[in-house]
Amino acid sequence: MKLSHRLETWMARALANDLLRRPWPQVLKNGARLGDLMHRLGIRREVAADNLALAFPEATAERRAEILAEHYRELGRVAAEYPHMGTLVRAAEGEVVSHATGLEHLEAARRAGRGALLLTGHYGHFELLGAWLGRLHPVDFVVKPLSNPGVEAMLSSWRAEAGVGSIPLGAGVRRVFEALRANRWIALLADQDARSHGAFVPFFGRLCSTPKGPAELALRTGAPIIMGFAHREADGRHVLEVHPPLAVSDPRAPGAVESLTAGHTAMLEAEVRRYPEAWFWLHKRWKTAPPAPDGKES
Repeated sequence: MKLSHRLETWMARALANDLLRRPWPQVLKNGARLGDLMHRLGIRREVAADNLALAFPEATAERRAEILAEHYRELGRVAAEYPHMGTLVRAAEGEVVSHATGLEHLEAARRAGRGALLLTGHYGHFELLGAWLGRLHPVDFVVKPLSNPGVEAMLSSWRAEAGVGSIPLGAGVRRVFEALRANRWIALLADQDARSHGAFVPFFGRLCSTPKGPAELALRTGAPIIMGFAHREADGRHVLEVHPPLAVSDPRAPGAVESLTAGHTAMLEAEVRRYPEAWFWLHKRWKTAPPAPDGKES
């Protein structure tokens, strides 16, 4: 392991051990302070500010600054919750998740027996809520391993403590198909730049490269895409909203992948407009330019 990775792992482990000694309300307060520190240090602040300006050009600079400051605080809260995932998932009813709506859509998918693709974005504490749904039915996360193996091992252990399986992105495609055939639920994300391999679909009025994987899986296997979003209430608890499965008219029709990808991206945009502080603004979402009409990238 690189020296820098060892140092990062040691720091992450020390912070996690400190958080594990604290009750959840104090964890949230410490996490918000951590987010404020990230904000003051300017960690990817310019990227986030540019993204907010692209997404909300009609908002005042002051309003966008408020969203960004609260977003950093929420990032800190989410990060601080990770060591406690196993405990938070098993908390008493209403203690961590105040309420959830739309669970009947997941129950219908369970009865259908073809598995389900639980799709969301980098929005709220998506892993905690995916693990919470794992109390209802077996869930596997599709994850992109971190470059630091020490920190990745910590994350993997917290996911395991929360009772969910992990399937590595890309190399684990066969395992995804096996899990769906076994009627398991697959939790995955599709809201970051996919470079030239993605489908270019609208997001906040601009075409952006979006992963095709969820749509391709749904069309190939018949497993429904069921989107869910979690946001945090003022008291720190989470609210989970599960939506009906995305409609698929003809899986063999030309453009079916692009149409389904555009559909789930539009649903994410609608949620981000409701709770903009919950979405991950620090990623260059519109990094890859769409191809020009002549087939060349613009």
